This record gives sequence, C-alpha cells and structure tokens, in this order.
Amino acid sequence: MDIGGGSGGGEEEEVDRAAGAGSSDQQRMKIGWPTDVRHVAHVTFDRFHGFRGVPAELQPEPALAKAPSASKTAFGVSTESMQCAHDARGNSVPTILLLLQRRLYEQGGLKTEGIFRVAADGAQEQRVRDQLDLAASVPEDADVHCLAGLIKAWFRELPGGLLDALPEDEVARCATEEAAARLIGKLPAAKAALLDWAVQLMADVASEEARNRMGTRNVAMVFAPNMTQEVDPLTALKYAVQVMNFLNLLIERALRQRQQDQKKKQPK
Repeated sequence: MDIGGGSGGGEEEEVDRAAGAGSSDQQRMKIGWPTDVRHVAHVTFDRFHGFRGVPAELQPEPALAKAPSASKTAFGVSTESMQCAHDARGNSVPTILLLLQRRLYEQGGLKTEGIFRVAADGAQEQRVRDQLDLAASVPEDADVHCLAGLIKAWFRELPGGLLDALPEDEVARCATEEAAARLIGKLPAAKAALLDWAVQLMADVASEEARNRMGTRNVAMVFAPNMTQEVDPLTALKYAVQVMNFLNLLIERALRQRQQDQKKKQPK
C-alpha cells in the first residue's frame, strides 16, 4: 500500500508538471491586442499618377483628390470639369494630358527630330481626338507628332488661356528667371499647376536637344501661341514673342534646378 501510495503521488507530480508546461506554452503563445499589430503597406510609384496603394489615412486631402469627369469632351473645357490626377511633382493635371505625355515618351517622342514643331497629319489627329472624347484612350497607331500636336491643341483650346490671367506688361518686362518664377504666383492655383507641368514637359524636350534639335527657345516658340487667346492677330503675334521669352526663362530655370539636384545626389 505504501508503495502504491508513493506511485500515485508520483503520477500526480507528473500531471502537475505537465499542466505547468502547458501553462508556460500558453503564455508564450498569448495573442496580443489588435493595437499591437504592425501594419505594413506596400506602395508603388508611377511618375504619371504618383504613389499607388497609399493607405486611406495618408491619402491627399479631399480638395486635392481626383475629381470625377463632368465633361463629355477632352478639349475646350476647364480643368474643374475634367478628371485630374497628380503628377510626380504633386500638380493636379487632367488625366488626358498625362495619358498623351506617357504615350509620347513611350514611343520615343523626346528623341524625335522636330517634336512639337512638325505638324501632325490632320486626319489622324482628328481621329485620335474623337477617340479621346469617346473613350479617353489613345489608338495604338497614333504617331508622336499627333500626340504632341494634341497636347498643344489642349492648351490652345483651354477656356481663358493658360497665361491670360497674367498682366501683359509684367510678362513683357520679365527678364530674369527669378522674376518669371515670382510672376507665376499671380496665376490661379489650378493654372499654376498646369504651367508647372507644361514647363517640365518642355524641359524634358529641351534636355534631348542633341537628338531632337529642339532647344529651350525652339520649344518655347512652338508652345507660346498656344498659351494665350488673344483675338487680334497683330496683338497675338506681338504677345506671343513676349510669352516665348517668358517660357524660355522658366524652361532654363527648370533645367538649371535639375542640374543642381543631380550635383546634390552625387557622392562626395
């Protein structure tokens, strides 16, 4: 009996030890509170649409977010009635311009001689314009001169003109990059963002001058007549020259800033 009693006590001790081990395992496997969980978001970057996959709490303010398109046409309407997206610099730009820009770059437009100067085929440009109005898409066979021509046409048909809000006498007196940059501050925010996007596009073209033969003045020259809506032909011609000088200053400023940024990134 004593032996039996001793054996029984040993079994109880083993059971206690097993229970203790189980309790220890449970402590190690204890599930924490939901607030203790580390949330990881995987974000990708697209130069035409900015960051994709950004958590809701980090999304831009509602005023800066995309607006639904309220227009049935892609040309001749204000930016307020068009669907917009943010470019890499945070500018709110109509998605139609970003689409045309992307296709232009993908098809080697920046390296094409005379880009933005060579006129597109009229029939093709009208067909692509109709497609943009109908389905907001660009046909696969649209060539680079057609894409470039439509970008200029979009600005040419913008209600109120991109630069018409600026005093003409101040544009005419602009002689330095700093003065041109200050003058941009007099534009409404939406048009200032559009101008910044356009200047960066022109700078991209001018940076490939060795291949496309389009330096800063050439690019400014072909864009200038599309940035205002002067009615009188003589006044329009005279003002276009002043706008060309103004744009040229902004393009050169953009290129200089890029060079400075590149120097900062170089290892010392």
